[in-house]
Amino acid sequence: MVGDGFIINHSTNSSNKLESPKKTKKKKKRGGTKKKMTTEQTLAFKSVSEWVFLEQASSLPSTAASCVVDDFGVQKSLGRGGDKVVFELHSHSKCSDGFLSPSKLVERAHGNGVKVLALTDHDTMSGIPEALEAARRFRIKIIPGVEISTKFYPRGDSEPEEPVHILAYYSSCGPTSFEDLEKFLSNIRDGRYLRAKTMVSKLNMLKLPVKWEHVSRIAGKGVAPGRLHVARALVEAGYVENLKQAFSRYLFDGGPAYSTGSEPLAEEAIQMICDTGGVAVLAHPWSLKNPVTIIKRLKEAGLHGIEVYRSDGKLAVYSDLAETYDLLKLGGSDYHGRGGHGESELGSVNLPVLVLRDFLKVARPIWCRSIRHILENYAEEPSDFNLAKITRFGKGVSPVSCGKDLIDRCLSSWLTNEERQNAVFEAVRLKLSHVSINQGGIQVPIESK
Repeated sequence: MVGDGFIINHSTNSSNKLESPKKTKKKKKRGGTKKKMTTEQTLAFKSVSEWVFLEQASSLPSTAASCVVDDFGVQKSLGRGGDKVVFELHSHSKCSDGFLSPSKLVERAHGNGVKVLALTDHDTMSGIPEALEAARRFRIKIIPGVEISTKFYPRGDSEPEEPVHILAYYSSCGPTSFEDLEKFLSNIRDGRYLRAKTMVSKLNMLKLPVKWEHVSRIAGKGVAPGRLHVARALVEAGYVENLKQAFSRYLFDGGPAYSTGSEPLAEEAIQMICDTGGVAVLAHPWSLKNPVTIIKRLKEAGLHGIEVYRSDGKLAVYSDLAETYDLLKLGGSDYHGRGGHGESELGSVNLPVLVLRDFLKVARPIWCRSIRHILENYAEEPSDFNLAKITRFGKGVSPVSCGKDLIDRCLSSWLTNEERQNAVFEAVRLKLSHVSINQGGIQVPIESK
């Protein structure tokens, strides 16, 4: 099938794989020739660093000119004057199907040199407060995120429905309407419980008596079980040798024990992300059977970007797709902490400095509007409910005496000087200068003077 300049190869050895019409270039060895940054890369590095080190002014690299870039456009430090800015935009904790707690995940990210970490658990943001608290100790910037499970339904009968995962990235204050997003995610999590129970039932019919209690115990209290939890139960019960075997034999898409949940349409998830002040990115498009069709439709729905970079480099065909549909080129390790040589390490995906600049160029105005919306609501009605929207992910923040101090603290940690000088923010600060906050803590009664 040919469409949009891309060819779907339906040969038996590489079914449904995308092939780029361009000639394949020889791979360059990683860590090859180093060269000085171009003017564009220098400016991009300064812009990215300014945002990353907002709370660490003393840590801001003194000059981007002291850095070099390798053949992949990834910035490297030159002596003590430079600093490598590592973004990890796809990671999971025990709050979904990861193996590490959010705080341990942050600690590992710090050990791997990560400066910006997006926690993107499946269908939940429950791990964000713990991650933020740990990040303050390790001086890492956290992007509150979530990976939403969805379904894509083709418009014709010739193509099957597909599971599609959409990553959402939010500002420090989180979604503008957390309640709406949480209700949306809660429905998906309820479906995950039903889905996991159905998979266990199918395994039992296959003479593999996995117990639901075992799967629930692996998932942990309050965590909606996923395929990985069922796979771990199979391994622990001795029915398969490892997780890979559990998936390849029973749990792969369409496999004998596979089941779907109550996932929303991919377009609906993207609309929800956009409506709540987030950036929507398609996760691991290389796992899709019909990536061209899906990417084209999701772009129309408001998709901002797709994953292109992995720990083994950039996938050229998806980079071409991103350019065709004017989408951000991003990527992350999809780290779960399960161990083994088959898993990419946290922070192992090298995102070029120009990619990071482009990401923030799209994301920051969206986040700025989101923060402004939340702060304006609080200024208009300084209630506990609206205060909670600001401090929802603010666990561990030291007490402040008035609304203006709280706003200044929020703005200084997330927005640049230029962004903070917006007239709307000045008006909000003025209104909140007359609002006092009890020193007993953040979420306490507020009274206007």
